[in-house]
Amino acid sequence: MLYSYSSAENTPKVRRKTMKSNEDKLIITANKTEDRRSFLKGAAAVGGATILGAPFISNAEAAKGTTWKIQTTWDAGTTGYELFKEWAGQMKEKSSGELSIKPFAAKSVAADNNALFDAVRSGVLHGMNPFTLYWSGKIPASVFLSSYPAGPDQPAQWDTMFYGLGMLEKARKIYSKYGLFYVGPIQHDANIIHSKVPMNTVEDMKGKKIRLPGGMVAEVFQQLGATTVAIPGSDIFPALEKGTIDAADYVGPAVNYDLGFHQVTKYILFGPPGTMSLYQPVDLMDLTVNLRAWKKLSPKMKQFVEEQVYVYSRDHFVAIQKRNVEAMAKFKAAGSIVSRFGPEDVAKFRKAAVPVWFKWAKKNKDASEIFKLQLDYMLNDTMGYVSKADIKGLKL
Repeated sequence: MLYSYSSAENTPKVRRKTMKSNEDKLIITANKTEDRRSFLKGAAAVGGATILGAPFISNAEAAKGTTWKIQTTWDAGTTGYELFKEWAGQMKEKSSGELSIKPFAAKSVAADNNALFDAVRSGVLHGMNPFTLYWSGKIPASVFLSSYPAGPDQPAQWDTMFYGLGMLEKARKIYSKYGLFYVGPIQHDANIIHSKVPMNTVEDMKGKKIRLPGGMVAEVFQQLGATTVAIPGSDIFPALEKGTIDAADYVGPAVNYDLGFHQVTKYILFGPPGTMSLYQPVDLMDLTVNLRAWKKLSPKMKQFVEEQVYVYSRDHFVAIQKRNVEAMAKFKAAGSIVSRFGPEDVAKFRKAAVPVWFKWAKKNKDASEIFKLQLDYMLNDTMGYVSKADIKGLKL
């Protein structure tokens, strides 16, 4: 989606001057401190023309500028962090200096996920760019704000739920209880499994020690006989290298190659054809900020930040998909062997997952409300992901 700003609200003031030819022409009066690029974009917008990507023009008070310190869960040196740093670095110019973002890689300020959550709540950090699923122990509803085993598996379905079916407003209401503002989801990728031993079917996971995120994902794998371990992404490589775990779930090929997984594993497990992952096919990230910091922004600036997050979500997703294609060639060159779940595995996985959906939905009222929205969507004939028979005997 592209965003534009009307000349009436977002361009420098204009005055008319009568020329010798008696033709009226618009003369742009710009503040001398405004850089030439911003001036030219503003000038082009005069007269009602729409300028895509024009900077946000701030008022005098806002022009003093605000800087947000935001920590991402991407490790330094990875594709994910480079994309986040690039986006953050553009914010000052795009907002005409009204808002700057100082990016921090994982563990730079807050040492772990729990510390990150608390640092944003307390205001030590102004915001975070986490994997939403990380907060399942603190905010049970968050397991339904990112994909879960055998649930909606296409990015467009999640954008539909957030921006079309009211899930964004529900998420913001929930996060506000914790002193946080959920700005918006950020499309990232699917999660895949790298293994030191062959894993081709659901049965192959029995008895294996696998690194997985906590919450619903871990519970489904436990139902299938796996032993699950929750460790940060930066600790996966040494755990695989030492053999303390047999396999590890993490993100997609691009970042996993950056982390060197090809050096300590030989096998990669994907979902069925057309779906990279069966258990986390749309592993959403988000931008969440301290609620007090959010309230200090002007109404126009709030809208601008929301729009920038939406655009970043698209750009982030597409850039990572491109690099995934490139990374898979590198994995193959390094000797990695790829396998995929088949139809029988999908059926077994779904049978194990559906009861766990309802278990987590019953954690509290917020979780139940979010899941109910998604269940109605999956039952709708436009999706047809769930039938009445699938949920027989299961209630919220």
